[in-house]
Amino acid sequence: MLLVAHPMFRDLDYRQTVLIAAPVPSGGHVGVILNRPTRRSLGSLFPEHAPSKKVVDPVYYGGPFSRGALVALVKADDNPGAGSVPIMKQLYMAFRANTIDQIIEATPNEARYYVGYVGWRPGELRAEIDKGLWSVIDADLEVVFRKDTEGLWEELLQQSRRIRAGAPAAPVALLTRPAFW
Repeated sequence: MLLVAHPMFRDLDYRQTVLIAAPVPSGGHVGVILNRPTRRSLGSLFPEHAPSKKVVDPVYYGGPFSRGALVALVKADDNPGAGSVPIMKQLYMAFRANTIDQIIEATPNEARYYVGYVGWRPGELRAEIDKGLWSVIDADLEVVFRKDTEGLWEELLQQSRRIRAGAPAAPVALLTRPAFW
């Protein structure tokens, strides 16, 4: 699911953000902020790692948890390796350094790389949605890997308002483990 921050959400980490999030087996959720590119390339973060220089997109700020750690959203038909969590069909979040290294070396531009991520304890995301902090819309790979994220929040905020005007709130099923696990 995509989470679109409410305009009144003033926390600087989440103000005007779009996140992708998914449940994890522990009952919580994980995700990353999609619309916060940094000015750094992966090659500049790892200058001694030649394959990192092949990554075209900038590194993104994924969220306030583990800001010193690199995570990756990976387009793949199958799980890319240990420490990866399915986010949606053909999309995984990789957390382990050796798995991320393999992705960078084999298919560097089939992933987007983030410093930090977002995590929620069981029930925490549902409570935030119930408080109105987030609008929930369906995720798709095109939005996740969109090259230009400028204006993404505004665009999806308008889309979520149109959805809310004609449909009920997000079903609880969106906050449970997907069928493909």
